[in-house]
Amino acid sequence: MPVARDMNDYGRSPQFGYFLVPNAGDPVIEYAKLADRLGLDLIGVQDHPYQRRHLDTWTLLSVIVAVTERVTVFPDVANLPLRQPSVLAKSAASLDLLSGGRVELGLGAGGFWEAIEAYGGPRRTRGEAMDALTEAVTVIRKVWSGEPNSRFEGEHYHLRGARTGPEPAHRVGIWLGVGGPRGLALAGRAADGWLPSSPWAPPERLPALHARIDEAAMEAGRKPSDIRRVYNVNGSIGPGRTAAQWAAELTDLVVGFGMDSFVFWAEGDQERQLHLFAEEVVPEVRRQVAMERQG
Repeated sequence: MPVARDMNDYGRSPQFGYFLVPNAGDPVIEYAKLADRLGLDLIGVQDHPYQRRHLDTWTLLSVIVAVTERVTVFPDVANLPLRQPSVLAKSAASLDLLSGGRVELGLGAGGFWEAIEAYGGPRRTRGEAMDALTEAVTVIRKVWSGEPNSRFEGEHYHLRGARTGPEPAHRVGIWLGVGGPRGLALAGRAADGWLPSSPWAPPERLPALHARIDEAAMEAGRKPSDIRRVYNVNGSIGPGRTAAQWAAELTDLVVGFGMDSFVFWAEGDQERQLHLFAEEVVPEVRRQVAMERQG
C-alpha cells in the first residue's frame, strides 16, 4: 500500500487488467468474457505447466482471444525453462496475427526448479536462468523479425539458418517478470516492459527498482518512459479496503511510484470483484490521474 511518493511519473496512459488464475474447474472463459465486456485492457494468465489443476496457458489464451473482441492477452509470465523461446515466439506471433494484434509476451526466467525438472525441463542456477533469459529475448526478437536466414549462438539457445516467420501483427511487447539487478538491467536495456507483483515488489521498493531499469535504459540510449511498468496487484475490494481506497492507492502508484498498468488478482467472488474494479475503481483512477497531471 503506497505510503509516501517518490514523485516518479513516466507519463504513460494507465491500463487495467485481470489476473486470471487458470484453474481447470473454474468458469475461466466466462470470467474472461466478462473482463472484455467490462472494458478492461488486459488479461494476464500465470504459466505453471507443472500445476496439475491448471489449464495450459497458451491453449487458454488462444480460446480467450477467440471469444472476446477487444482485450489484450498475455502470459503472466511464460515459464521459459519449459517453453523453447523460438517456438514460444512462433506461438505469440501466430496468436497476435489471429487476434488482430491483441497479444503481449510476459516472460520469466523460471522458478520452482524441482517441478520444472519433474516435467523434463532444466534445473538452472540463478545465474544460468538469467543467462538463458537474456538469450531468449534475442532469439524471440529474431524469430519475429522475419529474417530468412536467422542465426544466433548462445550457451542455452541457438538459431542456425532458421527461416523465421510469420511476423506478428504488431510489435509484440516483451514484459519481463524480474526483480534482481541483472534482470532489471535487462528490462531497461532490451525489454518493452517490466512486470512485477506487489507481494515481492511492494511500493516502498519500487523507486530503487525503477532506478536500476532507468539507468540501464539510458546507458542503452533509450528513454525510461519507453518501458511500460505493469503491476500485478492482489486483494479484494470491500469494506476493509473500499473502491475509493483502491482508486486512491492506484492513482498514487501511477503519479508517485512510476507504475502505469495494473493487473488485478482478485480474492473472493471473481464476478463481483471484476465489476467493482472495472466500474468503480478504474474510472476513478483515470479521473484522478488526469487531474494530478493537469495540476
